[in-house]
Amino acid sequence: MDIIITHINADFDALASMLAAHKVYPGAKLVFPGSQEKGLRDFLVRSTFYVLEADRVKDIELEDIRRLIMVDTRQRSRIAKFAEIVDKPDLEIHIYDHHPPSADDVRGSLEVIEETGATITVLLRILRERGVRITPDEATVMMLGIYEDTGSLTFSSTTAEDFYAAAYLLDKGASLNIISDMITRELTAEQVFLLNDLIRSAERYNIRGVEVVVTTGSTDSYIGDVAVLVHKLKDMENLNVVFALIRMEDRTYLIGRSRVEEVNVAEVALEFGGGGHPTAASATIRDLTLVQAKERLLGLLHEVAKPKIRAKDIMIHPLKTIQEKDTLEEAHGIMSKYYNINVLPVLQEKELVGLITRPTVEKATLHGLGGLSVGEYMTTDFTVVEPETPLRDVQGYIVGENQRFLPVVEEGRLIGGITRTDLLRALHDTLTPSPLGPHYARKKVVTKLMEERLPPEVISLLRELGQVGEELGYQVYAVGGFVRDLILRREDYDIDVVVEGDGVHFAQVFGAKSGCRVKVHKKMKTATILLSNGYKIDVATARMEYYERPAAPPTVELSSIKMDLFRRDFTINTLAVELRPGAFGRLLDFFGGQRDLKEGVVRVLHNLSFVEDPARIFRAIRFEQRFSFQIGKHTSNLIKNAISMGFLERLSGSRLFSELELILREENPLPILETMAEFDLLQFVHPRLEYNAQTKALLNRIYEVISWFNLLFLEGSYLKWMVYLFGLTDRLQLERLEEVVQRLSLPPRHRKKLIEGKREGLRILQKVRRRRMKPREIYSLFKPLPIEVLLYMMAKTEEKEVKKAISLFFTKLKDMKVSLRGKDLQELGIQPGPVYREILNSLLLARLEGKVKTKGDEIRYVRANYLAEDV
Repeated sequence: MDIIITHINADFDALASMLAAHKVYPGAKLVFPGSQEKGLRDFLVRSTFYVLEADRVKDIELEDIRRLIMVDTRQRSRIAKFAEIVDKPDLEIHIYDHHPPSADDVRGSLEVIEETGATITVLLRILRERGVRITPDEATVMMLGIYEDTGSLTFSSTTAEDFYAAAYLLDKGASLNIISDMITRELTAEQVFLLNDLIRSAERYNIRGVEVVVTTGSTDSYIGDVAVLVHKLKDMENLNVVFALIRMEDRTYLIGRSRVEEVNVAEVALEFGGGGHPTAASATIRDLTLVQAKERLLGLLHEVAKPKIRAKDIMIHPLKTIQEKDTLEEAHGIMSKYYNINVLPVLQEKELVGLITRPTVEKATLHGLGGLSVGEYMTTDFTVVEPETPLRDVQGYIVGENQRFLPVVEEGRLIGGITRTDLLRALHDTLTPSPLGPHYARKKVVTKLMEERLPPEVISLLRELGQVGEELGYQVYAVGGFVRDLILRREDYDIDVVVEGDGVHFAQVFGAKSGCRVKVHKKMKTATILLSNGYKIDVATARMEYYERPAAPPTVELSSIKMDLFRRDFTINTLAVELRPGAFGRLLDFFGGQRDLKEGVVRVLHNLSFVEDPARIFRAIRFEQRFSFQIGKHTSNLIKNAISMGFLERLSGSRLFSELELILREENPLPILETMAEFDLLQFVHPRLEYNAQTKALLNRIYEVISWFNLLFLEGSYLKWMVYLFGLTDRLQLERLEEVVQRLSLPPRHRKKLIEGKREGLRILQKVRRRRMKPREIYSLFKPLPIEVLLYMMAKTEEKEVKKAISLFFTKLKDMKVSLRGKDLQELGIQPGPVYREILNSLLLARLEGKVKTKGDEIRYVRANYLAEDV
């Protein structure tokens, strides 16, 4: 059996090549090894003039295949299940392709591989030579293959053969109207929005002297023909090289386009498991987050890109040199004559042996040493480069090693040199303003927003922090939730600062200057500045963290601001604002935090995020509900994976409680708890904890009770999280609640309140069922109970009389006091003693029962009950 196949995600060139191959092998079956691109898929479904008869992969028995014809690909990784048979010794393989070679290529017994813009061009030449007839409909399909792969004959990979092939197909009746409709389809609304995101998030990089634009976008639903958007971006902005990373559903799609030979996008795509041409390529990435994919892409570009500017391109030549035996006075004469010469290469005959600088020559001459040879004082410790050395390495030697002059040597012979001025000029030429405009800046200034949203004293404080950093030579940044909430226009004055330098020293200096207290945490290299006006500033040294095992505390090392932000939990928390005077208010966004804030998405930065710190799972859900965001699909999958792998079981009780407390302190924790239940997270609090209809209803009543109680504005505080914890664990028996308390490692004071509070609260609810209580009884029953227990009781009971009793206690009885004091009783003629307590208690009960209301009533009550006889 003969089978004709192409690559997965087949395009029009693949279809056209299969069609042409079928004319070369008329008895072969056509099989798509995988899916097709959306444009091709829509064409096959809706086309009224062409019907392709193709077999399904599942209907093909691999062992029956005797000859495999591969078109538009020869990569093993792009033919799906057919890769299982390509190594069979009795299998005949014929290959027709136009892609460059790769390490993943299959070897064929017949290989027809030519450098053309499309594979159909190769096969069409064979059909012409054999005189095979082509119908107008077939010519149209084949022309679509050429037009798509050559960008309508505009890509730099287009050859004369492609033009000849297109002309031949036009002569055979190819319909340009149909081709135009397919190639120039209008963008959908979703595509327009995504294209706008790609334009706004694009960033320009200088990769080994080549300008490369990298852009990112994301959507939780699949959008077809994204390659068209990248092509439009390239044409709109006249880009030479552009890479787009687009997150859709749980995958990231890489699309690359290049007009220059220095960047072969196919090489980059191949590293991600994809492929293509030097000018157009793509890949599907499944195992990296968007941030990780971008970091890897930038690293690969530095390896793959051929340097556009080399040492030989910027060196000066010929050079003025001096011999080692010549005198310093002669060197001084040369430098005086040629005033722009600050360094002279020193030769021994023709071999470079050293460098002599103007300051050395001038000082030696001043000290009367001009008659000595140059060789006595020349520098012999220096670096040389070759003509092909890339600009990036030249920059590293001159700037990194502080070498003012860099000799260029070829086969041991000095042929030129590069000065700092030459380097600066070359860098300036490569960093000229991009035609893309302001959207491509990685930084923007938010000073105006800060002045609009923050109180003057906070602005002043931030400027003072930046000034101290400037004096110490440190870079200082506001980071984290403070910056996130600033962008979201939410009030947040909890300031977190990161210092590129010694954060503890910075805090101590600032504290000494401002006269405030500083608390130091040496192990984590952090400090807290406590200001007299109530503000608190958490200061950290820019650091990098790594985890020795899942759920373990992090090990801290010094780092840069970028690496410090990379260690954080989610992209929305990776924004930073510079505070130094020269750049105050400049926003840094390395990882797409602004984009995700705009889209309302919570995303992790790397795939092991929840493995290293499972507590981040709770934070992801908390942020999602607090900001009405959505957890990204890939992040959601990573959460499920971490849960199934049991990493949360390793989380310490104190850390689990810390996250649960923060959740239950949210304005409305119910949606968070519901999402936790959907992820089956409550099992890690207690395996028998359920979020059923009864629990949900009780928690809703607790939310209503707490809202009512807060509106009373009563004196005293209470622990809101504990009321919700009562509700969450309501259906657990007391012994199970004790297990929860142990799992969460609660402090003794909280343990006692939870266990004894629930026991006493339930006992009293049972005692007061179906009866009306008098104020005196209400007070005596409820006064000993904590506020948290009473609020839980009020939500739990379904009896209106009990609810009314608790409401009466809070609003009237709880803080009821007697007006008379011991001094008043003494003035009434009552001698001090145990009787005072008896009288005051009696007065309180009389007030509770409404028998006395004023101080005068109390005096009359005492006279009537305690002065009628001798007391």
